Amino acid sequence: MKVLLISPTQKGIGGIAQHVHGLSDFLIKNGHKVDIISSENTFTVPIKGLKNPSFMVSAFFKTKLKKGNDIIHAHNLPSALPMKNASGKKVLSLHGIYSEQVDLLHGKTTGKISSSFEKDALTWADAITVISQEAYEHYRKLGFKVLHVPNAIDISSLSQRKDRKYETQIIFAGRLSKEKGILTILEVAKKVPDNIHLLILGSGPEEQRVKEATKLRTNVHFLGYQPREKTIPLIRGSDILIQPSIIEGISSTILEAMACKTPVIATMVGGNKEILEHNKTGILVKSDSSAQIIEEIFNLISDKEKKTNLTDKAFNEVQKYDWSKVGNLYLDIYKSLINQ
Repeated sequence: MKVLLISPTQKGIGGIAQHVHGLSDFLIKNGHKVDIISSENTFTVPIKGLKNPSFMVSAFFKTKLKKGNDIIHAHNLPSALPMKNASGKKVLSLHGIYSEQVDLLHGKTTGKISSSFEKDALTWADAITVISQEAYEHYRKLGFKVLHVPNAIDISSLSQRKDRKYETQIIFAGRLSKEKGILTILEVAKKVPDNIHLLILGSGPEEQRVKEATKLRTNVHFLGYQPREKTIPLIRGSDILIQPSIIEGISSTILEAMACKTPVIATMVGGNKEILEHNKTGILVKSDSSAQIIEEIFNLISDKEKKTNLTDKAFNEVQKYDWSKVGNLYLDIYKSLINQ
């Protein structure tokens, strides 16, 4: 089978990039041919608000050079237009509720425009997949036939190395933007005691605010963007991973922390509620509640038995999100479309 993957990104610690990378590896390991169109190999304008539109246009023309594909698998709405232009059976995977994400980041006017485009784009696909149950229910209510295929990680590929820089360290790893809860992280940074060190990994629009915050506290450390081979040991070496997203699909970072046996404190939103069961496989808190996060940090650090119980159960739970299982769900969809 020959598969063309189209994605706004295929590198970095972001969820879509990791998903595309993991899917590509799974397909190649199982004997299929894979080609990828992404912003890493296609012209884009590297300016906020222009990167995705420019990717859509340049990838639209590039698809005409990609012949003989059985499956065109596009990821998120910026990839939908290039998908439409390509020949082959078409799969569109949504990594969240796209119009809600745009509304939060760029305002309601842009959100309405993206919502209209989204409804058109969904009609271009032969199959639509979503990574969370919340997104499944949302698009079903809009009248679309969607399939629920969760996000996945390759557990066996995760580094076993631990990178513990401080006696007690907690970590945030992700995009430094509003929807990922970075502003809540900065509130936590103001309140966390001096003996607990907070590591912040990532890049994004709020990077300058993060840098300013680290100047105020000697126990808050901004490490910038880190490749996966460095991020995983830092997660494995930390006492807690914090994920205070405002909106979220199925977070690769949470899955990786579960696989690393690092306990997770996450907000009670979107896919977080699907991955984690409160006080069983993780800790769920209200959105925008730095005080509750601080309280749960103290609880976990002081209660080693609870921490061990959480991480053991989380490790067992995360096994169903391994690419060895999730990848076959995509293969079943591909084969069904080809055999139609």
